[in-house]
Amino acid sequence: MIPILNSHPHSAPSLASLTSLLKTQLNAINACILEKMQSPVTLIPQIAGYLISLGGKRLRPLLTVASAELCGYEGTRHIQLAACVEFIHTATLLHDDVVDESTLRRGMSTANALWSNKASVLVGDFLFSRAFELMVNDGSLDVLQILSQASSTIAEGEVMQLASSHDLELSQETYLKIIGAKTARLFSAATEVGAVVANADASKRKALAWFGHTLGIAFQLMDDVLDYAADQEKLGKAIGDDFREGKVTLPVILAYEKGADSSFWKEAFEGGVRDEGALAHATRLLRESGSLLKTNHIAQDFVNQALESLKIFPKSHLKEALQDLAYFSLHREV
Repeated sequence: MIPILNSHPHSAPSLASLTSLLKTQLNAINACILEKMQSPVTLIPQIAGYLISLGGKRLRPLLTVASAELCGYEGTRHIQLAACVEFIHTATLLHDDVVDESTLRRGMSTANALWSNKASVLVGDFLFSRAFELMVNDGSLDVLQILSQASSTIAEGEVMQLASSHDLELSQETYLKIIGAKTARLFSAATEVGAVVANADASKRKALAWFGHTLGIAFQLMDDVLDYAADQEKLGKAIGDDFREGKVTLPVILAYEKGADSSFWKEAFEGGVRDEGALAHATRLLRESGSLLKTNHIAQDFVNQALESLKIFPKSHLKEALQDLAYFSLHREV
């Protein structure tokens, strides 16, 4: 794994403190998800249930609940909205696996590999629709605006990434804009919705939205690193998927800008030569050029911004758990 500098003051940061603090709420979220994904069309709960049961971290719904309770919320509205956020996330995963032609997710076969592309897309559509039902049922125009805008922004980000596939001239700035839309936007929406539910003031709402955004960017950048540097068994998907699919991610952008064997990158991304030998060479170049480490450092900069945004909140176990989550984003192996 790539070393981390100036990292967490304690060892082995994890999600454990957050999931432990919110265990009751997490159980309620899971119950809500199970209830709301039901349909008389049996293939829908079959596919949705399969993907949801694969053992995802429930990170985004946890962010909604944590943000609301960090702002003093004591009701139950945040449970259904957390489930709503997870439905949006799951729908995007179903669609992404079709677009990327992926066959593995979290070490298991993807829904499109087990059923079909058509079934995956349609069940994803169902989950998006069910998410919007939950938004409407909540009755808040603020909530509806945040989550509906997030849904469209995520789609825009995915299209931007598709349009930039194989493009070695992609700038760091444009790439950060893409992942800000396709990944970080839902993190930001999850945290901001929590603040809205709690009727938090504008400064806390802004702080939590920024926490979600910067955390989401850091998570995606570490995904970019892990795709070349992780242990495949721990990662739960094939190493090098981004490379095989021709996705130009930040480590590649940095290596290409640095002039690290430019002809190889052109042959790989523009010429389509992306076999296992090419992947091994790409990984070696990314390590030797320092591009993986540089990406890691950029992710750490975003984590530092996330931590800074939490300073507005008084000390609490929940705040400490969110800080630990930010550090975890840099140290995770999955």
